[in-house]
Amino acid sequence: MRTIALGALAALMVTLTPAAHADPGAPRIDWKTCGPEHPGFECGTIKVPLDHDNPRGATTTVALNRKPATDQARRIGSLFLNPGGPGGSGISFAFSSGEQLSAALQGRFDIVGFDPRGIGQSDPLRCFPSEEALNEFFEGIPGFPYQASQERPFFDRYRSLGRECRDDQPIAQHMSTADVARDLDLLRRAVGDRKISYLGFSYGSFLGTTYANMFPGNIRALAIDGVLNPVLWSSGRQIESDRIASKEVFDEFLRLCDEAACPLGPNSKQRWNALLAAAKAKPIQLGDQVYTYDRVIGTAIGTGYAPEAWPAIADLLDKLSDASAGLSVAAAEPDYDNFFDAYNGNVCADIEYPRDFATYRAVGRYAEAGSEFGPYWWWSNAACANWPTNPDRFTGPWNHRTSAPVLVVGNYFDGATDYRGAQAVARQLPNSRLLSYAGWGHTAYGVTKCITDHMNAYLLDVKLPPAGTVCAANPNPHLPGAAASAPLFKSRR
Repeated sequence: MRTIALGALAALMVTLTPAAHADPGAPRIDWKTCGPEHPGFECGTIKVPLDHDNPRGATTTVALNRKPATDQARRIGSLFLNPGGPGGSGISFAFSSGEQLSAALQGRFDIVGFDPRGIGQSDPLRCFPSEEALNEFFEGIPGFPYQASQERPFFDRYRSLGRECRDDQPIAQHMSTADVARDLDLLRRAVGDRKISYLGFSYGSFLGTTYANMFPGNIRALAIDGVLNPVLWSSGRQIESDRIASKEVFDEFLRLCDEAACPLGPNSKQRWNALLAAAKAKPIQLGDQVYTYDRVIGTAIGTGYAPEAWPAIADLLDKLSDASAGLSVAAAEPDYDNFFDAYNGNVCADIEYPRDFATYRAVGRYAEAGSEFGPYWWWSNAACANWPTNPDRFTGPWNHRTSAPVLVVGNYFDGATDYRGAQAVARQLPNSRLLSYAGWGHTAYGVTKCITDHMNAYLLDVKLPPAGTVCAANPNPHLPGAAASAPLFKSRR
């Protein structure tokens, strides 16, 4: 470890192994049509043990949907999806991408989305009674503290989530990724598959890696894209990656901006540094919008997710830099989909973060030393400061040999799950193959024909790409027409 604070943090982590769990039997799914708004899809729910240590005790509900295979004669089985988060809805992901994914895989899979326990339609954890109450939680604090005076109020507000979310909600005690992996194995059995086929993006890579190590003999095909290093994630040390990954992508954004003569150029790095200094000194008014320092950073973080958005981001940063008037980028209020609640319910169940403000502040300094983006990623973990971990969480070992090879896919420049995470998992899992994309963005499936063809061949026939395969980058995202290379399948961490 490179700092005393992170060394102390690492000392808090206890490696646990999952307890033996009695077999509750395969649950039954009563499939029904999802309604006229989702033609061709079936929806269902199953009951799974709330606590897998007590399989005949209380239950919780897992909701799922599927797009049945169109080629029933050559049907392989079910392909389970996870879009990331944690907190992302697999049901919504299947509704939005299931048709396209089914066609890409020749109609040979039932495409199955599911909302992991505590998320979306699956007995959702609700920390707030309404969207209005959720918005009130964020009032008076920045997106992350960027002045010393903001740190304690931010920490105290986020720390209060432990009490707000856990009171009188049994699901809050059982939202670890290990619990979700056990549910997933029950789902595999419920659909009648002897072994699992799985496609996970971003945090979905951690679920996939967890499943592969808890049920290594149950793998038919498991592809993970946008990969978290499970050692860092499960130990609370993901900040070691986050403090530099977004900066690496943003430096590429600036370099390629100058190369393509984008609006922020030709001296984009100097203009960015000047913009940060100005925003930290005083919020910037742009039309009817106010951009504080944390909002400017949040805008730049977007470059690590979506290269197709680079031209729009460059245009906005150019206008902010010039303090131009007349631009409004107000977004519509989202529905309360419990993503924020579920994200913290899962993360705090999995990871033992420090409890005291002094450690958060010290690690915040470490994060900031990595780059201006480090604090953005670190401080929200304060939600876990008063939230006990789940005793059934899984923290390794991560080196089990699986019954079929695992395909690990990573982008060279991914601001949310950096390439080093994919390299680490490919080293950890002895029966795996690394497929690399030499470009930018968060996840790679659907971004290039090279990546997509290799992943489809793997999912269909468990055919691995040659060792060392690197798919070439798409053209500079700042160039006209480059947005056509936007990914087909969106994910979120």
